[in-house]
Amino acid sequence: MKPEVAWKKYDETELAEVERIAKGYIDFISDYKTEREVTAASIEMAEAAGYRDLMQMFADGTPLKPGDKVYAQKHGKTLVLAYIGTDPLVSGMNILGAHVDSPRLDLKQNPLIERNGLLHLDTHYYGGIKPYQWVTIPLALHGVVVKEDGAVVNVNVGEDPDDPVFCVSDLLIHLAREQMEKKGSKVVEGEDLDVLVGSRPFALADDAEDKPASEKTEIEKLAATEPVKAFHLQLIADKYGIEEEDLLSAEIEVVPAGRARELGADRSMILGYGQDDSSCAYTSLLAQLALTETPKRTAVTVLTDKEEIGSVGATGMASQFFENIVAVMVELAGEGGEICVRRALAYSQMLSSDVSAGFDPAYASVFEPNNAAYMGCGLVFNKYTGSRGKSGSNDASAEFVARVRHIMKEAGGSFPTAELGKVDAGGGGTIAYMTAKYGMDVIDSGVPVLSMHAPWEVASKADLYEAYKGYLAFLKA
Repeated sequence: MKPEVAWKKYDETELAEVERIAKGYIDFISDYKTEREVTAASIEMAEAAGYRDLMQMFADGTPLKPGDKVYAQKHGKTLVLAYIGTDPLVSGMNILGAHVDSPRLDLKQNPLIERNGLLHLDTHYYGGIKPYQWVTIPLALHGVVVKEDGAVVNVNVGEDPDDPVFCVSDLLIHLAREQMEKKGSKVVEGEDLDVLVGSRPFALADDAEDKPASEKTEIEKLAATEPVKAFHLQLIADKYGIEEEDLLSAEIEVVPAGRARELGADRSMILGYGQDDSSCAYTSLLAQLALTETPKRTAVTVLTDKEEIGSVGATGMASQFFENIVAVMVELAGEGGEICVRRALAYSQMLSSDVSAGFDPAYASVFEPNNAAYMGCGLVFNKYTGSRGKSGSNDASAEFVARVRHIMKEAGGSFPTAELGKVDAGGGGTIAYMTAKYGMDVIDSGVPVLSMHAPWEVASKADLYEAYKGYLAFLKA
C-alpha cells in the first residue's frame, strides 16, 4: 500500500496548526541543542503546566492520586513526566519514549592544544557520524563546567549573532590529491576533528620578561612557550572564573551553530541540528502537556539520554532509572510492592518515539520502495528495526500493531509503516527492546528524516504535526 501525502487532507484550520507546531519546534531545537538544555526547558514547560517534582513528593510523603501531574529527572539529562490516570498503575500505563541526545563532538578532558600559533580543542565524537561532514561549518560550544567546589558554570558560545563561532578546518583542494583518493571513512578521521578556537597570543607586560620566575603568574609562565593557549586561559578565567584544571570536570559539546530554518520554496520542511531525535522528543512533550483531562490509563513521557551510544550509563534507558521512578509512583499511589511494580511495567504499552530514515531519491538504491518512510506522509511505524536478520530488534506483536492502527484511525492520523532500508543495507536500533524486557508491548514510531546524523537534518512540517496528533491519541487511549 502506498502512503498518502498528509498535506492533501488539511483544511485551513489544520494548516494553521501545522505552522503553529512548526514554529514552536524551530524555536525549541534552535535554543536547546543538548540533553541538559532540553531537559531543563522541558521541566520549565512542565512546571508551567502544573507538574510537580515526584521526588519532593516522595520526601514529603505526599500520596499520588488520579489527576496528579509529576516529573522526575536524573543528572539533568533524562526526564519522566506522568499524568496519573483513574485506572490503577498496576493495570499499566501508556508511554511515549524519545531520546534527547544527538550526534556531536565532545571536548576531551584535556582539550587545549597549541600548535604553530593556532589553538585547537581536541574532541571525541559522540554517536555515529561521518567525520567529513563536520569540517568548515560554523560550530558552537554548549555545556557545563563543574568546579571543584561544586559550582556549575554554564557555557553557550556561538549562537548569539554577536558571538564568535568555531570550526574544524579542511585541506585545500589544491593539495588534496591523496586525500581525495581515500575512502569516505578516511577522508577526515575522528582524531582529526580538532576545533579551531583562536590565534591571538598573550601579550606580556613590558616588565614581565625581566621578572624572576617566582614572581610570574602561571599565565605569564605559560606565555613563554604557549602564548595563544595562555591568552585563552586568561580569557576564560576572566569570563567564567575557571582554570584549565576545571576542564577535567566539564561536559562541553560542540554542535552546529545557528538556528533551524524553514526549508524549501514552499516552506514545507525544516532544516536543523539534532532532529534525531528532537522531532520525536518535542512532539511527545507537546502531546504530554496537551492532556487537559485526567486520562484513564496513566500517561507517561520519557525523554532519555545516551541513545546514540547504546543507552548506557545512569541516564540511559538501559539503566534502572525509569523502573525506579515507576516504583516510587506505585508506592505513593498506595499500590506498593515489588510485584505491583512488575505488573505496572508488564501491562504497559509504549511507542518508542524515534525517527525513521526518510526515503531519499538521491540514494534510492538502499531503500525498498514498498516499505520506505516517505516525507510528508505522517507518523511512521516500524514493527521492527535492527539489522540484517532483525538483530537487536524488538519486533512488535501483530496484536499490538492492530491496536495502534485502531488508535491512529480513530484520531484521523496518517500512519505509514516502514523498514530502515533494504535488509542487508545496514540497520539501526532504538530504546524499544530495553522497555520490552519488562513484557510491555512496544513499537517504534517517529518522524522520517533526511540526512540523519548529519550536522543539519531535514524533517517535514506535516510529519511533525502527525506525530503530535498520533502521540496525543495514544496517550489518551
